[in-house]
Amino acid sequence: MTLHPILAALRKHKAGVTLIALQIALTLAIVCNALFIIGQRFASINQATGLDESDLVLVSQQWVGAPNPDLPEGVEKLDAMFKEDLTALRNMPDVQAVTSTNSLPLFTSSRAGSVGINPGDGSYDGTSPGTTRTSYFFFDEQGIAALGLKLVAGRYFDAGEVQHYSLREDRPPAVIVITKAIADKLFPGKDAVGQVLYVDGTAKPSRVIGVVDRLQGAVWAKTFAWNVVVIPARQNGNFSRYAVRAKPGRRDAVMKAIPSLLYGINPMRVLDEQTAVMSFEQIRKNAYRGDVGMAILMGSVSIILIGVTAAGIVGLTSFWVGQRRKQIGIRRALGARKVDILRYFQLENLAIASGGATAGIVLAVALNFWLMRDFGMDRIPVPWVLLGVATVLMLGQFAVFVPARRASTVPPVVATRTI
Repeated sequence: MTLHPILAALRKHKAGVTLIALQIALTLAIVCNALFIIGQRFASINQATGLDESDLVLVSQQWVGAPNPDLPEGVEKLDAMFKEDLTALRNMPDVQAVTSTNSLPLFTSSRAGSVGINPGDGSYDGTSPGTTRTSYFFFDEQGIAALGLKLVAGRYFDAGEVQHYSLREDRPPAVIVITKAIADKLFPGKDAVGQVLYVDGTAKPSRVIGVVDRLQGAVWAKTFAWNVVVIPARQNGNFSRYAVRAKPGRRDAVMKAIPSLLYGINPMRVLDEQTAVMSFEQIRKNAYRGDVGMAILMGSVSIILIGVTAAGIVGLTSFWVGQRRKQIGIRRALGARKVDILRYFQLENLAIASGGATAGIVLAVALNFWLMRDFGMDRIPVPWVLLGVATVLMLGQFAVFVPARRASTVPPVVATRTI
């Protein structure tokens, strides 16, 4: 079968052909980018944080009438209260390890800054050579056990290296642990253990004593997600956070027991019913709630567009079949088989869909450039566009099959009814 009769027939229905081709083009452009966004969202949702997330709990609480953290004696009193909580939590029968912390990966609040290999004046921006942006986590000597971090070089802190000071105090640590991402960037081809870094461009060096394989920073730190510096410190303020590692299968029991335990130690505190004791599973769910919502929205839009396009193809083909019943009957009378009629309408739809897909590729790329410029989206890979093209072409063939099959059943006698 040649394309000439198909193209000749399409030229007689320019309006319908143009509308369906444009509909296919718009569907391809939007669906390609929507599916790419969904893929990116699910890649983020499923990426590992570097923690052993099972049986991990974060406790957040606030003191009532707390000592003044701006006074030395207030800091000492607050630290004594911190250590009292830590001791009680560590003595729970279903607990393996507990560390004080300022935050955890995917949590809403975190501290960020920059580190570099050269001393500075406190004005690091993380973009100069030998520097990098980073998130800071403050853990004590049980941090690696409580969080399940994987140490790949050097060692972790001991209790004597853990400092304590006010939240407002900016004290460069003597020793730090960094992630492999920072080690590879600032010390390429070298052993990072024993090297020195300068936190936030200070003049006082911090010696690297260990490297952990992977640890995700703040949820909003997209461009430096895996650059993390662990500082051995307890930051004393009017609130505190503790990361608790429960024994396998005992997480829920630990979560239930923690509020009464802490109130029993010191009732002058506030533990919010919803957020005071959270499993890391819930933290992950909260962190990616927006991504899940976006994926659902994009998926719904894609399904609606695909359904509308398929319905348009079915409607147009059914209309043409009704208009061409006499011509189809003549072709059948001249010896055309059912499969020939079916193939004719499928090839006709393929020609329309191919034109629409060609225009759709241009629109998809243009839409992606706009999203990159205004919303920071990544460049859409070529395979995603090709997959979209294949999808709309297959959609067209499936949509046209039923009316084309109905056309193939038109009997030859139809050609003689108006003679």
